[in-house]
Amino acid sequence: MFVIKASKRDLGIKLDALRKSGKIPAVFYGAGKESTSISIPNVEFKKVWRDAGESSAVKIGMDKDRDIDALIHEVQVDPVTDEPIHVDFLAIDMTKKIKVKVPLIFEGISNAVKSGIGNLVKVLHEIEIEALPAALPHNLSVDISKLETLENVVIVSDIKLPAGVVAITKGSDIVASIVAQVEEKEEVVVVPDLTAIEVEKKGKKEEEGAPTAEGAAPAAAEKADKKPEKK
Repeated sequence: MFVIKASKRDLGIKLDALRKSGKIPAVFYGAGKESTSISIPNVEFKKVWRDAGESSAVKIGMDKDRDIDALIHEVQVDPVTDEPIHVDFLAIDMTKKIKVKVPLIFEGISNAVKSGIGNLVKVLHEIEIEALPAALPHNLSVDISKLETLENVVIVSDIKLPAGVVAITKGSDIVASIVAQVEEKEEVVVVPDLTAIEVEKKGKKEEEGAPTAEGAAPAAAEKADKKPEKK
């Protein structure tokens, strides 16, 4: 089992000062235990958190007190540094079964995806299980190699569970499937004929500048009526 060393936290110490010293403020509660403020080493906690996740039992090693069995229940992280700044542990009874949600890890190669006939759709990313704390898995593997056609699906009952672990999520729920790959059609952009536009504009201007037949006849007649004066 994963072990995290801890000590009761002096509430008189400011949290920022505690974090600068390389420790994380935390608390544990549940299983009939009084809510207790503790501090845990930052580096040690991050390693356990990475390996155990929030579904595997861990042991909180207390100074001068007996160890506390618990789950990492909630972790607050700094939005800028992504470092853990506070941890909630849920104390548990190792002799009683508990229900937790376990993440799914997708493994294998789907021929439907490999051949290009479809894309993998991950419908579920975790399922709920029940087991004794010591039997809780860190994650569960999902084999997608059976997805060979568009009709194939992986359901919850297809997932292999460790001994002593029972799925609470409905067995017929779809975990993964294949959706047909849609070929994107290239959009055809119609480029206007700029030459035709120029010719049309030019013709229009010439037409506007040319005299009309009606305007030309009176002008010619007026010119013909005028005779040169005799000296």
